[in-house]
Amino acid sequence: MQIQTKLPKVGTTIFTVMSQLAMEHQAVNLGQGFPDFPVPQRLVDELSRAMAEGKNQYAPANGIPALRQAIAAKTQRCYGRAVDADAEVTVTSGASEAILDAILAVVRPGEEVIVLDPCYDCYEPAIDLAGGIAVHVSLDPADFCIDWQKVRAAISPRTRMLMINSPHNPSGAMMTAQDMAALADLLRDTDIVLLSDEVYEHIIFDGRRHESVLRYPELAARAFVVSSFGKTYHCTGWKLGYAIAPPALSAEFRKVHQYNTFCTFAPAQWAFAAMIEHEPEHYDGLGAFYQAKRDRFRQQLLGTRLVPLDVPGGYFQLVDYSAVSDLDDAAFCRWLTIEKGVAAIPLSPFYAAPPAGQRLARLCFAKVEPTLDAAIERLAKI
Repeated sequence: MQIQTKLPKVGTTIFTVMSQLAMEHQAVNLGQGFPDFPVPQRLVDELSRAMAEGKNQYAPANGIPALRQAIAAKTQRCYGRAVDADAEVTVTSGASEAILDAILAVVRPGEEVIVLDPCYDCYEPAIDLAGGIAVHVSLDPADFCIDWQKVRAAISPRTRMLMINSPHNPSGAMMTAQDMAALADLLRDTDIVLLSDEVYEHIIFDGRRHESVLRYPELAARAFVVSSFGKTYHCTGWKLGYAIAPPALSAEFRKVHQYNTFCTFAPAQWAFAAMIEHEPEHYDGLGAFYQAKRDRFRQQLLGTRLVPLDVPGGYFQLVDYSAVSDLDDAAFCRWLTIEKGVAAIPLSPFYAAPPAGQRLARLCFAKVEPTLDAAIERLAKI
């Protein structure tokens, strides 16, 4: 039987490829973006308590009320926006599910979705599955800022959605208040839906402010805002996230969600509800926690031939390797993993059309110091 694929451009994700390569060659894995340090102890204790208390069956499809209420309270505290926990907050099996659900909920075959390259690799496959058309607009290759004139030029009568991501993966660039004003002006008097990927919302540095779409009523009224507990609480394997959207958008979102995962890991929902309520200092202090790692890792990189770029947010460090090699980024990252024992992620898979001659690789610094030190020891020998 001949099968016609619905995702002809999709193979094994670059993160899986590089992590497998790292395992095969005993490389220090700074490729895939996961922490190698423990989750907060309260979270472990609350998870164990929930399981011991028998909270092991299906959760309500949209998330347990205690967690949705905690998310709503946190949103008010962080961004000054009151959201309805019942009508506007939906708990999902990770941010990736939320992104897929949002796209499937509103994008119809033939409609266009504007994505800003480089962008996370789950965006375009979700658009393809909806029958939509991804329209790629490149960020500035030097500082990854948004050229709003290019975005405006990409809008057509078929544009249904615009996707943004701040802090940005892979660069760490962050949108500013001026960006948000430009975005509001761009979308005003249109029916374009906004999808804002804010999974690194609390990992911000140097006194900057995360310009969440939730701070801006005009934008929030047309937006899905997606976040991730895995990134905030060091537990990427738990796969819990959520989407906040106005009632009408949430209603469409939930139609897809209930036939996708229906609900997600119930004991963890109870654990996150308690964690958010009782330890807000965790997410309040996350920027400082990661800034210390960023600063130390950056200082160490200055002793190598790799040149670190600025990192305003997130837990990835881009490095320019042009002083080391003229290989393209995929070949360089394979060489770095196999020959030098450090796994990195190339940027080209984040693009529809990578900039010519770009020589950048992504390293993850969400690691304990011995892991980073071991990587630096190997990188210093290049």
